[in-house]
Amino acid sequence: MMKSATSFSRSGLSDWLLQRVSGVILAVYTVVLFGFIVCHPGLDYETWHGFMTTTAMRIFTLLALLSFVAHGWIGLWTVTTDYLTASHAGPKADVLRLLVQIAMAIAMFVIVIWGIQIIWGN
Repeated sequence: MMKSATSFSRSGLSDWLLQRVSGVILAVYTVVLFGFIVCHPGLDYETWHGFMTTTAMRIFTLLALLSFVAHGWIGLWTVTTDYLTASHAGPKADVLRLLVQIAMAIAMFVIVIWGIQIIWGN
């Protein structure tokens, strides 16, 4: 059995479960942010900053960021392996798929580093 070196967890079931869990985390995070905005009609910068810089929200935001990256990687990996094939993209499909996946990995790495810098910065 051949396993892809670019899949997230090397198991379809694990990838499926991780994508579902990360989707739920992202949905809950969205509801929390939306709920905070709705409950504070005169929301100003100080209130928003105070809310987002609490330790709980920083941890939750980091969890949402990591969930976003995991969810995105699994989804984009699935799309590239399904559609960047020789029958769809020609004889150079493997090279193209690898280049796209490398570009995705770099972009997601930058997103994580930048996000951590924003979340835990002053």
